[in-house]
Amino acid sequence: MLRITDDIAIADWEISESFTRAQGPGGQNVNKVSTAVELRFEAARSPHLPPPVKARLRRLAGRRWTQDGAVLIRVEDTRSQIRNREIARLRLAELVRAATVAPKRRVATAPTWGSRQRRLAGKARRSEVKAARGPVGGGDDE
Repeated sequence: MLRITDDIAIADWEISESFTRAQGPGGQNVNKVSTAVELRFEAARSPHLPPPVKARLRRLAGRRWTQDGAVLIRVEDTRSQIRNREIARLRLAELVRAATVAPKRRVATAPTWGSRQRRLAGKARRSEVKAARGPVGGGDDE
């Protein structure tokens, strides 16, 4: 059981882990030991997550969200399989915790007096620049 908040906890059957050999340098050990962890959380089928949290989780997960509604987290930070498992579980907990926070609604406000003045001053400056680009007179080229 992975506890996320006071209300939300993820059951063990919703999480599966597979271990593979890590990428990158690491000497002879990297070729023998499967230390990388791929944690899979069946988010879409989870009865413990309310629908709005699932929708926010899908958006936050991005590429880690699979076609069948699972969240994949791959960790190969350390050479220890146990530590990589802990890191993967912590990352999953952080991701779900972030999805539980509903974003605040933006309240539209009128532009301030100062921002209006700055905008109009900028438009006036730009107008002067463009007006100065006209043909140069005073020469008898014809």
